[in-house]
Amino acid sequence: MLARSFLLLIVAAGMTGCYQSPRKTVTTEDYHLHEVKLPNGKIIRVESMAKMADVMRGMMYRESLAPDRGMLFYHGAPGEYPYWMYQVKIPLDIIWLDRYKLISEISPRTPPCLSEKSSECPKFGGSRQSLYVLELAAGEAQNNKLQLGDKIEF
Repeated sequence: MLARSFLLLIVAAGMTGCYQSPRKTVTTEDYHLHEVKLPNGKIIRVESMAKMADVMRGMMYRESLAPDRGMLFYHGAPGEYPYWMYQVKIPLDIIWLDRYKLISEISPRTPPCLSEKSSECPKFGGSRQSLYVLELAAGEAQNNKLQLGDKIEF
């Protein structure tokens, strides 16, 4: 009986040594974010948008965007996709990517459209073939030295 108790004590002690506390609490938001790697190695966690309703809504009504967050739009087929800032409350860097995930166009520090009429909001970019569009906080393209032809990994 004493040998059995001793054995259980050794097993229990060994198991506690295997336990590692989690580094971070996982939230439901974490399940909806994907990693995008910039050419300088910086990781941006993005929300991916592929459904038309999500693509149309995009960054509307958002009050802020952290420097390590973004939104990645997938258009389904290469094309020219101009963007506008209707109902977007914060300036953004808008980055168009071709099917090879190479930067084909950048609209830095794109201002929000403060008009209540969507018809009064200017369109930006979309003059080159792209398949993806990445939106980052204003200034992040410059901060990370993004240039035409750079490859984004995701």
